[in-house]
Amino acid sequence: MITAHTAPPVDPTDPFGHDVLEDPLPLHAALRDAGPLVHLTEYDVYALARYREVHAALVDWQAFQSGAGVGLSNFRHEEPWRPASLLLENDPPRHDAPRRVLRAVLGPGALRRLRDAWFADARELVDRVLADGDEFDAVARLAEAFPLRVFPDAVGIPREGREQLLPLGDHNFNAFGPPNDLVRKGEPRLPELSAWVASRCRRDTLSGDGIGARIWAAADRGDITAEQAPLVVRSLLLAGVDTTVHGLSATLYALATHPDQWRRLREQPHLARAAFDEAVRWESPVQTFFRTTTTDVRVGDHVVPDGRKVLLFLGAANRDPRRWEDPDSFDLSRDPSGHVGFGMGIHQCVGQHIARLEAEALLTALAGRVRSIELAAPTVRHHNNTLRAWGSIPVRVRLG
Repeated sequence: MITAHTAPPVDPTDPFGHDVLEDPLPLHAALRDAGPLVHLTEYDVYALARYREVHAALVDWQAFQSGAGVGLSNFRHEEPWRPASLLLENDPPRHDAPRRVLRAVLGPGALRRLRDAWFADARELVDRVLADGDEFDAVARLAEAFPLRVFPDAVGIPREGREQLLPLGDHNFNAFGPPNDLVRKGEPRLPELSAWVASRCRRDTLSGDGIGARIWAAADRGDITAEQAPLVVRSLLLAGVDTTVHGLSATLYALATHPDQWRRLREQPHLARAAFDEAVRWESPVQTFFRTTTTDVRVGDHVVPDGRKVLLFLGAANRDPRRWEDPDSFDLSRDPSGHVGFGMGIHQCVGQHIARLEAEALLTALAGRVRSIELAAPTVRHHNNTLRAWGSIPVRVRLG
């Protein structure tokens, strides 16, 4: 046990308060400046906001476990409100088999099969949106519409009712925070939405040729159990839509507010994936996740005791000037690789390449039709305890 240490600096700010959710950057800067470890007194948890420490905690699953929950609730003492995610909220060895299955079904072969259809779907969507006029809400018409169309199709769930994925995912990510007004807002519909998604994860509901069916086939082979199969499908649906929606929203906002970068993308459309990754670094759609220490862990001159919750500020790490040059700039000439927007280590987002393909398809289609894109009216944030989310991004485009 580590004994010699000094107390870390403290910060009384509520990181889940609406003022912080509207603009987290001042808190991020204050936490980074305070030191490598900060005690957040509002919830009696510890915080890491610098890139080096966040990255180190993400890859050290033995000392910073996910199995006690990646939210504020500590599963050592509290019962989860839903079955724990087999990937996000489990550590080896329980984590290993489901992740192997998903890595296989979401691998390069799956991307090749999806690519042509998704690029065609993106062109059709962009053509339809542009046919309705030169002003529209980029969140509703593009960032939500495209993932809700192509990703559930790929998983193999029916089209009817799939818009339910957005409020369910919103509540899922809110529930990683404290039981505040954002959580209470989603609770009335939770039984209905949970039953709906569970029904869509059954073998008899899924199409026979999608990702969901391949997950069930893995259960038939014994790679995972029949009880695990619907939970793996559910994890895909709950984690793979909202995050991509807000990643696309972040990219569209960045390009609408940086006309020089939009011109660069039009001239070099192969930068579409880089634009998405730079937007994920710059905006960090997933802002925070918790870990729980499994032993006394030293961070700098301080120690986090065993069994304590640690809040990892991914968004703060992704703008840490100790790691990134001019971190507050959105710049397509930057190499954004190494950002922690998709996590890092064994719990890194297994569907990140799917998200990149969705972004590449949509941005390529848009860049092929649109000469310029700019904000047409004030934007609106959507507050979520975990996500840096958008409610509305009104844009005006010029074709050419």
